[in-house]
Amino acid sequence: MLAGGASSAIVDLYTRRVPNLLTLGIGALGVALAAMRMTGVSVPGALGGFALGLVLMLPGHVIGATGAGDVKLFAALGTLLGPSRTGVAFLYTALAGGVLVVIVACRRRRLSATVERTARLVRTGGGNAPEIERATENNRFAYAPAIAAGALAAALGL
Repeated sequence: MLAGGASSAIVDLYTRRVPNLLTLGIGALGVALAAMRMTGVSVPGALGGFALGLVLMLPGHVIGATGAGDVKLFAALGTLLGPSRTGVAFLYTALAGGVLVVIVACRRRRLSATVERTARLVRTGGGNAPEIERATENNRFAYAPAIAAGALAAALGL
């Protein structure tokens, strides 16, 4: 969990992408460890964690709030957590992401605009996503650190 989350966070911070090869490796490792009974997660549990992670993160991607790499990373980490811990990780990820977005917005001196646009994004179900996604807006930031923190907190049983 720590290695997969940390490496994903570092890559995302530097490239603003979470490579498919990395998420595929994490997911395959989670299923393999479950098959070898090296974790407390069974193979069905690993697949359930993957599916739940995908279902929880996909709506955010559909409305333009998260990238596809973030969705795949969370689903891959779900194979290591199983379904019950994946749900907990989602809550911790949302909290860590909220803290991260406030820090990033403050550093960019855009807190007020960020809060207003986020409220509009939720209110309209993604209606202003094209406005937010414009390259000139400088709104994107690495979300993998929040995912890694949330998954690690859940893995530690916090």
